[in-house]
Amino acid sequence: MTTTTSTVPTAGKRERHLLTFVSRHFGVLSITVVFVLLFLFFSVRADAFLTADNLVNVMRQIAPTVIVAMAMTFVITTGQIDLSVGSVLGLSAALLGMWAATGKPLVALLGTLVLGLVVGMVNGALAAYGRMQSFIVTLAALTAFRGLALFVTEGYSTPIESTFLLPIGQGKLLGLYTPTWIAIAAVALAWYVFNHTRFGRYVIAVGSNAESLRRAGVDIRKIQMGVLALTGFAAALAGVITAARLASGSPNSGTMFELEVITAVVLGGTSLMGGRGSVIGSAIGALTLGIISNGLVLLRVDVYWVPIVQGLILVLAILMNTKLFGRFSGTRK
Repeated sequence: MTTTTSTVPTAGKRERHLLTFVSRHFGVLSITVVFVLLFLFFSVRADAFLTADNLVNVMRQIAPTVIVAMAMTFVITTGQIDLSVGSVLGLSAALLGMWAATGKPLVALLGTLVLGLVVGMVNGALAAYGRMQSFIVTLAALTAFRGLALFVTEGYSTPIESTFLLPIGQGKLLGLYTPTWIAIAAVALAWYVFNHTRFGRYVIAVGSNAESLRRAGVDIRKIQMGVLALTGFAAALAGVITAARLASGSPNSGTMFELEVITAVVLGGTSLMGGRGSVIGSAIGALTLGIISNGLVLLRVDVYWVPIVQGLILVLAILMNTKLFGRFSGTRK
Protein backbone atom coordinates (compact mmCIF):
# COMPACT_ATOMS: atom_id res chain seq x y z
CA MET A 1 0.00 0.00 0.00
CA THR A 2 2.81 2.37 0.85
CA THR A 3 4.60 1.62 -2.42
CA THR A 4 1.47 2.39 -4.45
CA THR A 5 0.80 5.75 -2.81
CA SER A 6 4.41 6.89 -3.22
CA THR A 7 4.58 5.81 -6.82
CA VAL A 8 1.63 7.95 -7.97
CA PRO A 9 3.07 11.27 -6.77
CA THR A 10 6.45 10.30 -8.24
CA ALA A 11 4.86 9.59 -11.63
CA GLY A 12 3.01 12.90 -11.44
CA LYS A 13 6.23 14.76 -10.70
CA ARG A 14 7.93 13.13 -13.67
CA GLU A 15 5.10 14.16 -15.96
CA ARG A 16 5.24 17.73 -14.69
CA HIS A 17 9.01 17.84 -15.09
CA LEU A 18 8.71 16.46 -18.62
CA LEU A 19 6.01 18.98 -19.51
CA THR A 20 8.10 21.79 -18.04
CA PHE A 21 11.15 20.67 -20.00
CA VAL A 22 9.20 20.42 -23.26
CA SER A 23 7.54 23.82 -22.80
CA ARG A 24 10.83 25.48 -21.86
CA HIS A 25 12.75 24.01 -24.78
CA PHE A 26 9.90 23.64 -27.27
CA GLY A 27 11.55 25.85 -29.88
CA VAL A 28 14.78 23.88 -29.89
CA LEU A 29 13.03 20.52 -29.79
CA SER A 30 10.69 21.38 -32.67
CA ILE A 31 13.40 22.66 -35.01
CA THR A 32 15.57 19.67 -34.10
CA VAL A 33 12.78 17.31 -35.18
CA VAL A 34 12.35 19.26 -38.44
CA PHE A 35 16.09 19.17 -39.05
CA VAL A 36 16.30 15.40 -38.50
CA LEU A 37 13.32 14.73 -40.78
CA LEU A 38 14.72 16.90 -43.57
CA PHE A 39 18.15 15.36 -43.17
CA LEU A 40 16.68 11.87 -43.52
CA PHE A 41 14.53 12.93 -46.49
CA PHE A 42 17.43 14.39 -48.47
CA SER A 43 19.67 11.49 -47.50
CA VAL A 44 17.21 9.11 -49.15
CA ARG A 45 16.21 11.22 -52.15
CA ALA A 46 19.56 12.83 -53.11
CA ASP A 47 22.46 10.41 -53.68
CA ALA A 48 25.19 13.02 -53.21
CA PHE A 49 23.71 14.56 -50.05
CA LEU A 50 25.10 12.12 -47.52
CA THR A 51 28.71 12.39 -48.66
CA ALA A 52 31.52 13.83 -46.56
CA ASP A 53 32.47 16.43 -49.17
CA ASN A 54 28.90 17.68 -49.50
CA LEU A 55 28.27 17.93 -45.76
CA VAL A 56 31.58 19.69 -45.17
CA ASN A 57 30.75 22.19 -47.92
CA VAL A 58 27.28 22.80 -46.49
CA MET A 59 28.79 23.63 -43.11
CA ARG A 60 31.23 26.04 -44.73
CA GLN A 61 28.52 27.75 -46.77
CA ILE A 62 26.16 28.17 -43.82
CA ALA A 63 28.90 29.45 -41.46
CA PRO A 64 28.23 33.19 -42.11
CA THR A 65 24.54 32.65 -41.37
CA VAL A 66 25.33 30.82 -38.14
CA ILE A 67 27.72 33.56 -37.00
CA VAL A 68 25.30 36.42 -37.60
CA ALA A 69 22.38 34.38 -36.23
CA MET A 70 24.24 34.18 -32.92
CA ALA A 71 24.33 37.96 -32.67
CA MET A 72 20.78 38.32 -34.02
CA THR A 73 19.53 36.04 -31.23
CA PHE A 74 20.67 38.66 -28.71
CA VAL A 75 19.06 41.46 -30.72
CA ILE A 76 15.67 39.81 -31.17
CA THR A 77 15.62 38.64 -27.54
CA THR A 78 15.78 42.30 -26.49
CA GLY A 79 12.71 42.99 -28.66
CA GLN A 80 14.66 44.66 -31.47
CA ILE A 81 15.62 43.60 -34.99
CA ASP A 82 18.51 44.31 -37.38
CA LEU A 83 17.63 44.40 -41.08
CA SER A 84 20.98 45.83 -42.15
CA VAL A 85 23.19 42.74 -41.71
CA GLY A 86 23.06 41.75 -45.39
CA SER A 87 24.12 45.21 -46.55
CA VAL A 88 26.85 45.42 -43.91
CA LEU A 89 28.10 42.04 -45.14
CA GLY A 90 28.19 43.33 -48.72
CA LEU A 91 29.92 46.56 -47.77
CA SER A 92 32.47 44.68 -45.66
CA ALA A 93 33.24 42.21 -48.45
CA ALA A 94 33.65 45.02 -50.98
CA LEU A 95 35.89 47.14 -48.75
CA LEU A 96 37.99 44.15 -47.73
CA GLY A 97 38.76 43.48 -51.39
CA MET A 98 39.60 47.13 -52.06
CA TRP A 99 41.76 47.56 -48.97
CA ALA A 100 43.52 44.23 -49.47
CA ALA A 101 44.53 45.38 -52.96
CA THR A 102 46.71 48.04 -51.32
CA GLY A 103 49.03 45.30 -50.05
CA LYS A 104 48.13 45.58 -46.36
CA PRO A 105 45.87 42.59 -45.66
CA LEU A 106 46.07 42.80 -41.86
CA VAL A 107 45.04 46.46 -41.93
CA ALA A 108 42.25 45.56 -44.35
CA LEU A 109 40.99 42.81 -42.03
CA LEU A 110 41.07 44.91 -38.87
CA GLY A 111 39.63 47.92 -40.65
CA THR A 112 36.71 45.88 -41.97
CA LEU A 113 35.88 44.43 -38.55
CA VAL A 114 36.14 47.82 -36.85
CA LEU A 115 33.91 49.32 -39.52
CA GLY A 116 31.25 46.70 -38.85
CA LEU A 117 31.44 47.38 -35.11
CA VAL A 118 31.11 51.15 -35.65
CA VAL A 119 28.17 50.69 -38.01
CA GLY A 120 26.44 48.52 -35.40
CA MET A 121 27.13 51.08 -32.69
CA VAL A 122 25.63 53.87 -34.81
CA ASN A 123 22.52 51.77 -35.43
CA GLY A 124 22.36 50.99 -31.72
CA ALA A 125 22.83 54.60 -30.66
CA LEU A 126 20.05 55.79 -32.95
CA ALA A 127 17.72 53.07 -31.71
CA ALA A 128 18.54 53.24 -28.00
CA TYR A 129 19.48 56.86 -27.36
CA GLY A 130 17.66 58.42 -30.32
CA ARG A 131 14.50 56.56 -29.29
CA MET A 132 13.91 55.32 -32.83
CA GLN A 133 12.51 51.94 -33.74
CA SER A 134 15.32 49.53 -34.59
CA PHE A 135 13.22 48.34 -37.53
CA ILE A 136 13.26 51.83 -39.08
CA VAL A 137 16.91 52.52 -38.28
CA THR A 138 18.22 49.29 -39.73
CA LEU A 139 15.86 49.42 -42.71
CA ALA A 140 17.38 52.77 -43.62
CA ALA A 141 20.86 51.32 -43.04
CA LEU A 142 20.01 48.37 -45.30
CA THR A 143 19.41 50.74 -48.22
CA ALA A 144 22.20 53.17 -47.42
CA PHE A 145 25.02 50.66 -46.94
CA ARG A 146 24.09 48.64 -50.02
CA GLY A 147 24.14 51.86 -52.03
CA LEU A 148 27.47 52.84 -50.47
CA ALA A 149 28.98 49.47 -51.36
CA LEU A 150 27.90 49.85 -54.99
CA PHE A 151 29.10 53.46 -55.07
CA VAL A 152 32.63 52.87 -53.80
CA THR A 153 33.16 49.86 -56.07
CA GLU A 154 31.17 51.21 -59.04
CA GLY A 155 29.39 47.86 -59.00
CA TYR A 156 32.52 45.79 -59.70
CA SER A 157 34.04 42.99 -57.63
CA THR A 158 37.65 43.18 -56.47
CA PRO A 159 39.78 40.01 -56.65
CA ILE A 160 41.49 38.96 -53.41
CA GLU A 161 44.86 37.28 -53.83
CA SER A 162 46.28 37.72 -50.32
CA THR A 163 47.71 34.53 -48.84
CA PHE A 164 46.91 36.03 -45.44
CA LEU A 165 43.18 36.51 -46.10
CA LEU A 166 42.27 33.57 -48.32
CA PRO A 167 42.79 30.89 -45.62
CA ILE A 168 40.04 32.58 -43.58
CA GLY A 169 37.55 31.33 -46.14
CA GLN A 170 39.38 28.46 -47.82
CA GLY A 171 41.67 27.00 -45.15
CA LYS A 172 41.07 23.56 -43.68
CA LEU A 173 41.79 22.01 -40.29
CA LEU A 174 40.95 18.46 -39.18
CA GLY A 175 38.70 17.98 -42.19
CA LEU A 176 36.62 21.12 -41.66
CA TYR A 177 37.00 24.51 -43.33
CA THR A 178 38.08 27.55 -41.33
CA PRO A 179 34.63 29.25 -41.55
CA THR A 180 33.10 26.19 -39.89
CA TRP A 181 35.54 26.40 -36.98
CA ILE A 182 34.82 30.12 -36.62
CA ALA A 183 31.09 29.36 -36.57
CA ILE A 184 31.56 26.65 -33.92
CA ALA A 185 33.54 29.08 -31.77
CA ALA A 186 30.84 31.73 -32.24
CA VAL A 187 28.11 29.31 -31.11
CA ALA A 188 30.10 28.24 -28.04
CA LEU A 189 30.87 31.84 -27.04
CA ALA A 190 27.31 33.04 -27.65
CA TRP A 191 25.85 30.12 -25.67
CA TYR A 192 28.07 30.87 -22.69
CA VAL A 193 27.41 34.62 -22.73
CA PHE A 194 23.66 34.18 -23.22
CA ASN A 195 23.18 31.56 -20.52
CA HIS A 196 25.93 32.14 -17.96
CA THR A 197 26.73 35.85 -17.78
CA ARG A 198 25.09 38.94 -16.35
CA PHE A 199 24.94 40.47 -19.83
CA GLY A 200 22.94 37.49 -21.08
CA ARG A 201 20.48 37.82 -18.20
CA TYR A 202 20.10 41.52 -18.92
CA VAL A 203 19.40 40.79 -22.59
CA ILE A 204 16.51 38.50 -21.63
CA ALA A 205 15.26 40.98 -19.03
CA VAL A 206 15.25 43.87 -21.52
CA GLY A 207 13.00 41.87 -23.80
CA SER A 208 10.68 40.56 -21.09
CA ASN A 209 10.42 43.46 -18.63
CA ALA A 210 12.63 46.42 -19.49
CA GLU A 211 10.93 48.77 -17.03
CA SER A 212 11.69 46.55 -14.04
CA LEU A 213 15.32 46.28 -15.13
CA ARG A 214 15.54 50.06 -15.51
CA ARG A 215 14.12 50.57 -12.03
CA ALA A 216 16.78 48.17 -10.73
CA GLY A 217 19.40 50.67 -11.87
CA VAL A 218 20.50 49.07 -15.14
CA ASP A 219 20.97 51.32 -18.17
CA ILE A 220 18.91 49.33 -20.66
CA ARG A 221 20.00 51.64 -23.48
CA LYS A 222 23.54 50.30 -23.21
CA ILE A 223 22.23 46.76 -23.58
CA GLN A 224 20.11 47.72 -26.60
CA MET A 225 23.02 49.51 -28.20
CA GLY A 226 25.46 46.72 -27.36
CA VAL A 227 23.51 43.94 -29.06
CA LEU A 228 23.15 45.97 -32.27
CA ALA A 229 26.88 46.69 -32.19
CA LEU A 230 27.34 42.93 -31.91
CA THR A 231 25.35 42.25 -35.08
CA GLY A 232 27.35 44.88 -36.94
CA PHE A 233 30.61 43.18 -35.97
CA ALA A 234 29.22 39.71 -36.78
CA ALA A 235 28.01 40.88 -40.21
CA ALA A 236 31.46 42.33 -40.96
CA LEU A 237 33.08 39.04 -39.95
CA ALA A 238 30.62 37.21 -42.20
CA GLY A 239 31.61 39.59 -45.01
CA VAL A 240 35.28 38.78 -44.49
CA ILE A 241 34.57 35.04 -44.57
CA THR A 242 32.40 35.33 -47.68
CA ALA A 243 34.94 37.44 -49.58
CA ALA A 244 37.81 35.15 -48.57
CA ARG A 245 35.88 32.03 -49.58
CA LEU A 246 35.03 33.45 -53.01
CA ALA A 247 38.43 35.20 -53.36
CA SER A 248 36.50 38.29 -54.38
CA GLY A 249 35.00 41.29 -52.63
CA SER A 250 31.60 41.84 -54.22
CA PRO A 251 29.22 44.69 -53.28
CA ASN A 252 26.33 42.35 -54.10
CA SER A 253 27.29 39.81 -51.43
CA GLY A 254 24.67 39.23 -48.76
CA THR A 255 21.60 40.13 -50.82
CA MET A 256 18.54 38.93 -48.82
CA PHE A 257 20.96 37.63 -46.20
CA GLU A 258 18.95 39.31 -43.44
CA LEU A 259 15.92 37.18 -44.36
CA GLU A 260 17.94 34.00 -43.94
CA VAL A 261 19.37 35.05 -40.59
CA ILE A 262 16.05 36.17 -39.12
CA THR A 263 14.36 32.99 -40.37
CA ALA A 264 17.04 30.88 -38.69
CA VAL A 265 16.63 32.70 -35.38
CA VAL A 266 12.83 32.53 -35.39
CA LEU A 267 12.93 28.86 -36.41
CA GLY A 268 15.12 28.23 -33.38
CA GLY A 269 12.46 29.45 -30.97
CA THR A 270 13.53 33.03 -30.30
CA SER A 271 10.44 35.19 -29.76
CA LEU A 272 9.97 38.19 -32.06
CA MET A 273 8.33 39.91 -29.10
CA GLY A 274 11.52 39.57 -27.05
CA GLY A 275 12.22 37.98 -23.70
CA ARG A 276 12.94 34.47 -24.97
CA GLY A 277 15.79 33.17 -27.09
CA SER A 278 17.90 30.13 -27.83
CA VAL A 279 21.42 30.20 -29.19
CA ILE A 280 21.43 26.47 -29.92
CA GLY A 281 18.02 26.76 -31.57
CA SER A 282 19.30 29.53 -33.85
CA ALA A 283 22.29 27.42 -34.86
CA ILE A 284 20.06 24.45 -35.69
CA GLY A 285 17.72 26.78 -37.57
CA ALA A 286 20.61 28.00 -39.71
CA LEU A 287 21.72 24.43 -40.39
CA THR A 288 18.17 23.54 -41.38
CA LEU A 289 18.08 26.34 -43.95
CA GLY A 290 21.46 25.19 -45.20
CA ILE A 291 20.40 21.62 -45.86
CA ILE A 292 17.15 22.80 -47.46
CA SER A 293 19.05 24.95 -49.97
CA ASN A 294 21.61 22.23 -50.60
CA GLY A 295 19.03 19.46 -50.83
CA LEU A 296 16.86 21.34 -53.30
CA VAL A 297 19.87 21.98 -55.53
CA LEU A 298 20.88 18.31 -55.41
CA LEU A 299 17.32 17.35 -56.33
CA ARG A 300 17.66 19.70 -59.31
CA VAL A 301 14.84 21.93 -58.18
CA ASP A 302 14.90 25.35 -59.88
CA VAL A 303 17.21 27.62 -57.86
CA TYR A 304 14.56 30.35 -57.83
CA TRP A 305 12.47 28.18 -55.54
CA VAL A 306 15.02 28.50 -52.72
CA PRO A 307 14.04 32.05 -51.61
CA ILE A 308 10.38 31.17 -52.11
CA VAL A 309 10.75 28.20 -49.78
CA GLN A 310 12.66 30.33 -47.27
CA GLY A 311 9.89 32.93 -47.27
CA LEU A 312 7.25 30.28 -46.68
CA ILE A 313 9.34 28.79 -43.88
CA LEU A 314 9.61 32.21 -42.23
CA VAL A 315 5.82 32.62 -42.24
CA LEU A 316 5.32 29.12 -40.80
CA ALA A 317 8.03 29.76 -38.21
CA ILE A 318 6.33 32.95 -37.04
CA LEU A 319 2.99 31.16 -36.78
CA MET A 320 4.59 28.36 -34.78
CA ASN A 321 6.54 30.85 -32.69
CA THR A 322 3.51 32.94 -31.70
CA LYS A 323 0.67 30.41 -31.65
CA LEU A 324 1.94 26.93 -30.90
CA PHE A 325 4.59 27.98 -28.40
CA GLY A 326 2.05 30.14 -26.60
CA ARG A 327 -0.08 27.07 -25.90
CA PHE A 328 2.87 25.15 -24.47
CA SER A 329 4.00 28.09 -22.33
CA GLY A 330 0.44 28.38 -21.07
CA THR A 331 0.41 24.77 -19.93
CA ARG A 332 3.69 25.30 -18.16
CA LYS A 333 1.91 27.15 -15.42
